[in-house]
Amino acid sequence: MSEQLLRTVLIVDDESSIREMLAVALEMAGFETVQAENASSALEHLATRLPDLMLVDWMMPQVSGLELCRRLRRNADTANIPLVLLTARGEEEAKITGLGVADDYITKPFSPRELVARLKAILRRTTPLGIEEPVEFGNLRLDPVGQRVTASDRLLALSPIEYRLLQLFMTNPNRAFSRTQLLDRVWGGDVYVEERTVDVHIRRLRKTLGAELEDFIQTVRGTGYRFTSTIAEA
Repeated sequence: MSEQLLRTVLIVDDESSIREMLAVALEMAGFETVQAENASSALEHLATRLPDLMLVDWMMPQVSGLELCRRLRRNADTANIPLVLLTARGEEEAKITGLGVADDYITKPFSPRELVARLKAILRRTTPLGIEEPVEFGNLRLDPVGQRVTASDRLLALSPIEYRLLQLFMTNPNRAFSRTQLLDRVWGGDVYVEERTVDVHIRRLRKTLGAELEDFIQTVRGTGYRFTSTIAEA
């Protein structure tokens, strides 16, 4: 794992003192943190930016951390976010229930060093290719550390938006994205951009890829676009 890449953790806990303690420990370990005091606040954050991992307290009022995790797993946009439940409940049945929806389950009290180690282990397991390691399809190769894309070892000149579009596609092959989803993921939910802007950038990206590779990006009628993991041989 490249330690140069800043990973974001969304901390969801109704107790501000615990949120602050977790934030300090994680930031000292090189993470970026965002805080939410309840499930509603967490969902508002997720509407604008997806974190690399979420740390969720089980026992929260109104909507529990367990129920929040269940909701996230049911949503295609958030289903793959690594989730860690924090709880004082240490009984076996509670752990089995928690691990049914979360990637890990940490019982209070815990040491900050143990927490950081376990989060790093989860990120190593769950980080897909193309986020920290190169990803390749045919002659197309994306190197996320150098932010370089090559086609048959030829460096492609991509704009930042085109690079982020291609990275999203290549890390989610064969998945159809609507224009709204692409705007949220690539431009950000807090930026106003018309949906037709997506079409303009897709055309530019295809042109940059060239005739040999442009068919990797397919139009999905009535939905948007997807990146196919294979293209027909000419």
